[in-house]
Amino acid sequence: MLAVDRHRGLIRASVRAILGLASVSVVGMSAFAQEAAQPDGAVEEVIVTGFRESLNAALELKRDSIGAVDSIVAEDIADFPDQNLAESIQRIPGVSIARQGGEGRQITVRGLGPQFTRVRINGMEALTTTGGTDATGGTNRNRAFDFNIFASELFNSIKVAKTASADQEEGSLGATVDLTVARPFDYDGLTFVTGAQLGYNDLQEDVDPRATALISNTWADGKFGALLSVAYSDREFKDTGASTVRWQDPAGNCPFSTGTTVNTACFAQASVLPGASVTAAQLNSAFRPRIPRYDMYENTQERLGVTASLQFSPADSTVLTFDALYADLQSTRTEQFLEMPNFSANMNAVDVVDAQIDGNSIVYGVFNDVDVRSEQRYDELETKFTQFTLSGEHKFTDTLTLTAFAGTAKSEHDNPIQTTFLWDIDDADGVVFDYRGSSRLPVLSYGTADVTNPEAWRLQEIRQRPQTADNTFDNYGVDLKWDLSDRMALKVGAQYKAYEFETTSARKASEVASADQRAVARSSYAQLLNLSDASLNVPAGTTFSWVVPNVKAGMDVFGLSPEGYEAYGVSTANDLGNNFGVTEDDTGGYVQFEFSADLGSIPLRGNVGVRYVETAQEATGWARFTGGTQLLTIENDYDNTLPSLNLVAEITDEFLIRLGAAKVMTRPGLGQLNPGLALSIAGNNKTVTAGNPFLEPFEADAYDLAFEWYFADESMVSLAVFYKDIGSFVQTIRETGSFSDNPFGLPDSAALAQCAAAGITDPATCLSGWGFNVPTNTPGGDLKGAEVSYQQPFTFLPGFMSDFGVILNYTYVDSEVQYLNTAGAVVAEETLAGLSQNAANATLYYDNGVFSARVSAAYRDEYLTTVPGRNQSPGLGAQAVGQNDVEGTAETLNIDFSTSWAVNDHLDLTLEALNLTDEFEDQWISSTADRSVYYHHTGRQYFLGARYKF
Repeated sequence: MLAVDRHRGLIRASVRAILGLASVSVVGMSAFAQEAAQPDGAVEEVIVTGFRESLNAALELKRDSIGAVDSIVAEDIADFPDQNLAESIQRIPGVSIARQGGEGRQITVRGLGPQFTRVRINGMEALTTTGGTDATGGTNRNRAFDFNIFASELFNSIKVAKTASADQEEGSLGATVDLTVARPFDYDGLTFVTGAQLGYNDLQEDVDPRATALISNTWADGKFGALLSVAYSDREFKDTGASTVRWQDPAGNCPFSTGTTVNTACFAQASVLPGASVTAAQLNSAFRPRIPRYDMYENTQERLGVTASLQFSPADSTVLTFDALYADLQSTRTEQFLEMPNFSANMNAVDVVDAQIDGNSIVYGVFNDVDVRSEQRYDELETKFTQFTLSGEHKFTDTLTLTAFAGTAKSEHDNPIQTTFLWDIDDADGVVFDYRGSSRLPVLSYGTADVTNPEAWRLQEIRQRPQTADNTFDNYGVDLKWDLSDRMALKVGAQYKAYEFETTSARKASEVASADQRAVARSSYAQLLNLSDASLNVPAGTTFSWVVPNVKAGMDVFGLSPEGYEAYGVSTANDLGNNFGVTEDDTGGYVQFEFSADLGSIPLRGNVGVRYVETAQEATGWARFTGGTQLLTIENDYDNTLPSLNLVAEITDEFLIRLGAAKVMTRPGLGQLNPGLALSIAGNNKTVTAGNPFLEPFEADAYDLAFEWYFADESMVSLAVFYKDIGSFVQTIRETGSFSDNPFGLPDSAALAQCAAAGITDPATCLSGWGFNVPTNTPGGDLKGAEVSYQQPFTFLPGFMSDFGVILNYTYVDSEVQYLNTAGAVVAEETLAGLSQNAANATLYYDNGVFSARVSAAYRDEYLTTVPGRNQSPGLGAQAVGQNDVEGTAETLNIDFSTSWAVNDHLDLTLEALNLTDEFEDQWISSTADRSVYYHHTGRQYFLGARYKF
């Protein structure tokens, strides 16, 4: 009966609903409790009060699970100072997040990146994707789940399963995340809750509203119930900093003899002016910032979420549930830059007045004949997510239970307007970049360029690049559980899942402005911009005021509208590499034996089973060959047999040992399956990118061992160690070299045609320095790590100190993966991309039932994002000191604060403060030179609010 008693502690864990009630008394059974409770366990009334009780409910759920499971229930989500689900989930041991625009977007679990985590909503797999800045990967065309579409208030439970079992659908190497909305049977009769907040950002200096509401009721003696919840927020924010779009060297030889035609990426010998302290040869052997610049992003974001749930229980043996979920994230983003584009593309025309090299990086330079650019990009973005699920449970007898579900989910991302205007001033003298005082925030000044005068600029380009990305899931499943005895059960089940992904992108064949467009006065669509972010600490001497082309005004001036794209020549035919689709039909089944037994005097429980799944894939994409293009459709199928074992030994009532072992798999990334092949030239970057629709899935043997000591009420200390032997891995192999040696068998004429369109007429220059990118199955490597967790209320302390408590966790992860080139040779041995070796969370809280407060800190170590790094010198080799061997993101420490005061039984007042350290997103390239790529921040966020319950 011990397990039954503990389950009763979970029964009402989710009564806190989506807004974190101070105290509620309810009768019934929550979704989690239904899943966990013993068949013969009586349901009793349980009073759930305060933050501590919700923590204890999650702790009890962990204790009673068979696999490695961590949870957040009800008030945890509502009362942690979080804007969205990703930031709530990061409190769980082993979970780290990647942010965009100041809020969490994607998660990494135990060192395995977002593409290795599978997310289910109300029991059904789903995928939501949004659009991002170029620095954060742009439009999500992969399997990584974007959590920022959802407000955390929409859900009352999150479960993260880090080990696999046969009855759990395949698809995760890292973890399976279950999100569950509130349902009417979670509440006792009529329940109404509403809340409102006003937000303030110290960088934006604006006031933003948030509002939530929930209403639920049951009728007919609790046999029928209905619930509706809504969450809305409106936000404006700035994102400011500096960037370089990476660093590069000439990527080829640089002859200097008089009369010799040199690589346009080289500093010409004759262009190094007398008195300069460096030579052209020294400059050409060092890395330079490709596009040094200061940036200002201005964003608006409107987020709406709605859930609806109907439940019907015609008899004690039957429960039917219908859930509907709708989310709409609309945003606009205006990106503005003042930059030096020459250092990316054309160095021959630049005169070097003076320069300084540190290591092999050009950290300072004064230059003449530099082109200066003012750029504004404007995006309108929207993601709509809809999901409908119908699930049911029926007990035929006391020992035979059937559960079934059917549902559909669709995520539609639309970026109908992505328009960029580029203004240039040619041949400015006295242009300076200087990274000597700060490697992240340089001195940038533009010499003779009159950057505040609209008519000093020349319209160079107009880019129009609308995009979409849609994901659709249809899910069906049935499970049958037969209790063979009080201590044994057999489960069998089958699932079918149809998945479809489609993405589009369009642009013009030539984005160079026409003569008529250039003749229009720039002042008719100009905007004066001031980099007025005092907290950025822009160094003295930097130009921080300039005019930019106002894209929205320019679209009106030139008559550009999304409805008229075709008339302007905007077509998918000009960007075929980003137009592709993938469909999958996954059919699986499993058998699982569950048991409890005694090993001597030690109670033992667990499950053992096997899952079998067949995957049928069809990938469609475009290949561009000499003389035309071709649409390719490639079919592939594979099957996987996935055994699993989970055991829990209760050494004492307080001390548990947990063991898990399983074979797991993740399907290849969507972009990696694209059968198309594309050649592209951007500045001095020439790339050939191809997909591989015949990729096999990622596979690993996963092992988990945990020791958990529940040494006091509401308390635990635990140690978990884990190991994954990744036997099949997919990596994008990157190599730089001559186009003539490309691994795809493409003729030189394909490159020459692409170069001609980009204005590169010299064949030798055209064929040298190409980057080749192709995804390939590789042997993989191992991943190992450990998690330590500690949770305890300080009830042993006297007086008010007994109302304090603490939650601490630390995770260490390491891996070693061999990264190969196109010939199969090892070019690097590094950790997995997205893996932070060290991560930690700490929360100190106070809760006396009337007043509560908590401060939370989340630390994430640096992690790699791209291996090998881009813009490498083929002459140096990836392992050379100072080479662009890898790209990564620096460590972060985010500190948040939250407090609430229960004025009476109905009204709570709240205050939250997010990102108190005003952390910068710091992206870098080169493990030894640590060159800055992107350095931005979004400021501190404050919320003042109230919640009312009836």
